[in-house]
This record gives sequence, structure tokens and C-alpha cells, in this order.
Amino acid sequence: MKRLCILNVVGLTPEWLPHSPHLAAVGKAQAWASPVPAVTCTSQATMLTGTMPREHGIVGNGWLYPDTQEVRFWQQARTLIQGDIFYDRYETAKMFWWFNQASTAKYGATPKPHYGCDGSKAFDVLDWTGCELTRHLGPFPFFAFWGPAAGIASSDWIADATALVMRRVQPQLTMAYLPHLDYDFQRFPVQSAERVAEVDAAAGRVIEAAGEIDAQVVVVSEYGLTSVDQPVHLNRVLRQSGHLKVRQGPFGEMLLPTDCDAFVVADHQVAHVYVRDPKQIDVVAKLLGETPGVAAVVRPRELGLDHPRSGQLIALSEADAWFTYYYWLDDALAPDFARTVDIHRKPGYDPCELFMTSKLRAGGRLLQKKLGMRYKMDVIPLDATLVRGSHGLLADQPERGPLVIGPGHPPEMMTDFPDYVHSLL
Repeated sequence: MKRLCILNVVGLTPEWLPHSPHLAAVGKAQAWASPVPAVTCTSQATMLTGTMPREHGIVGNGWLYPDTQEVRFWQQARTLIQGDIFYDRYETAKMFWWFNQASTAKYGATPKPHYGCDGSKAFDVLDWTGCELTRHLGPFPFFAFWGPAAGIASSDWIADATALVMRRVQPQLTMAYLPHLDYDFQRFPVQSAERVAEVDAAAGRVIEAAGEIDAQVVVVSEYGLTSVDQPVHLNRVLRQSGHLKVRQGPFGEMLLPTDCDAFVVADHQVAHVYVRDPKQIDVVAKLLGETPGVAAVVRPRELGLDHPRSGQLIALSEADAWFTYYYWLDDALAPDFARTVDIHRKPGYDPCELFMTSKLRAGGRLLQKKLGMRYKMDVIPLDATLVRGSHGLLADQPERGPLVIGPGHPPEMMTDFPDYVHSLL
């Protein structure tokens, strides 16, 4: 039986291969074309199905759910992907790739906290590998997976867990997700070769385990990150023009999608614009298109995004800009979740969650927790100018975009990836 290991190294681009000896040695490197938006969920769904978002339905990391009129980000159910997925054909171990709940993978692990009725949260992972990962490796370092402390520890744990699973159960297909480069490449204006060397070392341990079970290795990435210095607040533009509505309350202003004539679900450098009245689409397009930092406002079909989950318009940023979800006009009226790491409640992606206002404040909040007091970890800044890297647009140069590395002839398009996998297995 042939075996294969697919390593998803987020943010790896051809220009970083000289600093990635383990990854570069895997095989031929090929720059390849991602969908728009070039973000985690959409890119992964395209790789998994070989189809565009108009078919698989994953139009971003989050979108408006039209039946409930709720904006939801970072949903994990495999059932959200419409269409066939290539790993369904094989005995698969799926390690931290997205859409890993209700998965058909025989083995796998994915982040999944426990939530108490009092609002408390206990961090944990779902583990159906049969390998007792936390017993052997210790608790998954959740605070290194996302938030101000995000770093190499989470990718190290995933790499070690993947190597352990490969050696013990020897699946036909192994899929591992290493997110390390996503963090500092968004935090800082200069991308560091040191971070690349760190994730290469983690990948090296997976590659070593693959060799022990005679599995070929393929490396993929979802996008490259680009330097930015211009946050664009599209929802504030819509609010100031009277299109966006909020509800004031004890926990700050809350967006009311059901009452908005138009609002934006921002996702890095791409935004879905939901417009209630079709007669207002051209008006909203003109308004947002004239906003500094916006490169274009187009109809979804122009990008292969014509799916019922998409907005009526898609906004694309300039290369050095990105879109915030911010809709309040006064920081004193921001919703209470804005200053916390809360990836599911925010109606848009928030890279400011990678920063912290004060370690002293965070320490005080942790002390409140230990004393059994009610607390909120409100340590996330509202200064969007802190963010210095983003993605979502197609790469302007192949060496700065996503890649695939593997034997034979790796594909030039993410839509061709399932056929490539089948050819290797």
C-alpha cells in the first residue's frame, strides 16, 4: 500500500525555501494559484474538493448565515463543505486541518474547548487517534495556537502529535496543519527567516516519521502574507452613510445584521458586502469603491464566489491595506468582546488578537480567575495600525504566493490538487 503525508505549512512561499532545508528537500516546488479570498478556510476547501467557492460554499473564514442572520467565523463542521473530499477514499489521519468535526477521517485531532454554563472555558482537543495524545505530549498549548502568545509551541505539538500517530497507526494518508508563520508575519513589518527555520524544524520531525513508514511527503501552503500599513474601516463608512444599524446596550454597541441596509463581513484583505435592497447595490458599491484603501468592489461571480453565502458585493483592498470589522465610531462604545480574544463572536476577522495592551493587566485578570472572581480577559488593543501583515488577495509575484512541493509534477492550481493526490496514492 502506498502512503502519503500532506504537510500544510501556512504562509510558506517560494522565497522562503532557502531557509527551509527539510521542506525544500521534499521535491519539486511549484507556485500555485489559490482562490479568492486567499484565506485558510477557502483555500483548504478548494484543495480538498478541487472546486471553486461557488461550488464548495466556503466563501471565507466566516460569512452571514442567511437563515439565522448571524455572522459566524471559524466553524469546524465538515458538513459545511459542499461536494466530495479527496480523503474520503483513504484511511486518513487528519491533524488540525480545518473542517475536522464530523469528519470521515478514521483518525484525527482538532482544537475543541469545553464550555461551562457559567461562561467558563476549559481548553482541550478532540482526539480520535487512539494514541492518547495529551497523555504522551501534555496538554495542547492553546495560548500558542492563537492570541497574543501565539507561537511555535502549537506547531511543535501538532508536529509531534502527527509523528506519533504516523508511527503508531501508519495511516495511508496523513494530513498535518502547521500555522506558525501566520503569527509574526501578521505582527511585524519584516518577515523573519528565524520563524521559517522554526517551522521547518517542526516539519522535519514529521518528514522523519513519514520516512519510517515509507510515506511520500507533499508540502502545501494556503497563501503568502504581504506587508500592510493601512487599516480600512468599511463598516464605519456604511454606518456614517446610514446603511448600518447597531443596538446600544450594557455590553457596548452590537451590530444588527437584521436591520442593516448594508454591512461588511471583513476577512483580511477581502470583504463580503451584504446589501438588503437590490436597488441599493450600485449605491453601496460606489460608496465603498471611493473609500481610500479599496482597490475594487465587484460582483461575486467575477471571483468564482457566486454562492448563496456570499455578499451581494465583494470588496478587495489595495495591496498595502486590509479590512477591519470595526463598526463603532467611539472606542468607548465598542462591544465588550472587541477587547478580548473571541473568534466566534466578532462579526469579522480580528488580527489585533495577536497583540496585548498590557501584561500587567493580563496578570491581574488571571489573578481574578484564580481567586474565583468573575473576570474578562480584556487585553486586546483596538489600534488596527498595529497589524503589519495580511493576505486574501492573489499574490502579485509567484515567489510571494502559496506553493506545493512534491514528487512528479505538482499542480499549478489548487483545484487540481485532488487529482495529484490520487495519482500518488
